[in-house]
Amino acid sequence: MSYPFEKDAKLVLSNGITFSGYSFGAVGTTLGEIVFNTGMTGYQEVLTDPSYFGQILTFTYPEIGNTGINFEDSESDNCVKGLIVRNYSSNNSNWRSKLNFNQWLINNNIVGIYGIDTRALVKILRSNGSMNGLITSEKNDLESCLKLISSAPDMKGLNLSKEVSTKKNYFWNETSKTAFDKRQKSIHNKNKLKIVAIDFGIKKSILNRLVSHGCEVLVLPSNSSFKDVLSHNPNGIFFSNGPGDPSSVLEGINLAKSLIDYGKIPMFGICLGHQIFGLALGGETYKLTFGHRGLNHPCGINNIVEITSQNHGFAIDPNSLSDKGVEITHFNLNDKTVAGLKLINKPIFSVQYHPEASPGPHDSDYLFEKFVSLMLERC
Repeated sequence: MSYPFEKDAKLVLSNGITFSGYSFGAVGTTLGEIVFNTGMTGYQEVLTDPSYFGQILTFTYPEIGNTGINFEDSESDNCVKGLIVRNYSSNNSNWRSKLNFNQWLINNNIVGIYGIDTRALVKILRSNGSMNGLITSEKNDLESCLKLISSAPDMKGLNLSKEVSTKKNYFWNETSKTAFDKRQKSIHNKNKLKIVAIDFGIKKSILNRLVSHGCEVLVLPSNSSFKDVLSHNPNGIFFSNGPGDPSSVLEGINLAKSLIDYGKIPMFGICLGHQIFGLALGGETYKLTFGHRGLNHPCGINNIVEITSQNHGFAIDPNSLSDKGVEITHFNLNDKTVAGLKLINKPIFSVQYHPEASPGPHDSDYLFEKFVSLMLERC
C-alpha cells in the first residue's frame, strides 16, 4: 500500500535491534518503553488509556485504523508516546467515524511506524522483556539513537500518575451508553451514594460505570490528603488505574494506609489502585517481564473464571501479603500472579484488571455492584 506522505522510519530497541518501516502520524522522534497489546478491537480506547502514558505501544492485531476515530470512545486526553503496527488503513469506514486515523495521530502528536514484522518484535519483548526504544522518521544514525535511548528513564521507579492526574476536583455525571446496560435492573437511589475517586490516571468509562450504578462521583487529584477525602463525607472511596511504578506513588500509598487504618468507608481499587492497596498493606510489587495488556486474560479462583481486560506492567508479590489480614480473591490464570484481593475484616477490595472493560468483555461488571452493596450496607 502506498501513501503520498510516507517516508522512511525506523524503530530502535535499547539492545540495538533495529526495524525499518514507514512513517505515519506525526513526524519526528519519540522515546519510551516498548510494550504490546493483544486486543483485536478498541484501538481508540487503548491509545487514550492513561495507563499507557510514557510508553510506545505495539498492536499485535495486524490491521489498525479501519474504523477511524469517533468523538465518544476516547478514555482521556492522554495518549501513548508512539505507535507500532503491521499495517494501518488510510480509509476509514464506520457510521460513527468522524476523523481519519492518521490525522488523529498527527493532531495528538503521536509518532507512528508501520510495515514492520510485529510478530518478530513481540517475540523479542516476550523473551527479553519490555525495554526502552524509539521511533524516528528523522535521519538519525544507530549510534545517536542508542545514545538518546540510554538517556530515557527506566519505567521501574517512575511516578507517572502525577503527570496524568487531574489538578483540581471535579464532579462526573455521565453514564455508560452501552447495550448491556439495558438488561440491568436500575439500582439508582433517591439519595445517590457519594463516591470520592482518586485519579491516578482514570478512564472515562470507569467513571461512567460508577454513575450508571447509582453513584455521585467527585474526582480528586492523586496527591489528595486523608483530610481532603474525609471532608467530602463519602459513602465510598475509589482508587483508579494509572501509569508507572506503583512503589513510587508515595502520596497515594500514604493516603491508602490512612484510609485502610480508618477502615470505616468501603474502598475499591483497580489496576494501579490495586497495587497501591497492596503496598499500603505492607506488601511488595515487582515488574513483570512484559506485562499483561489485552482483552482476554482469564482470572479467578476455585473454578470461577472471568475473562478480563488488562493493562499493567507490575504485580503484587503474594508472599508479601501472607500475614497482612488479606485474602487473595483472584489469580491471573495465565501466570498465577495476584489479580484480586480483599481485607478480611474491612469493606475494602481491589482487582488488577479493568472491570469497566472499555474495550473488553463485561464479565467483571459485577464488581461495581459489589462496591455499591458494601456502601448500601453502611448507609
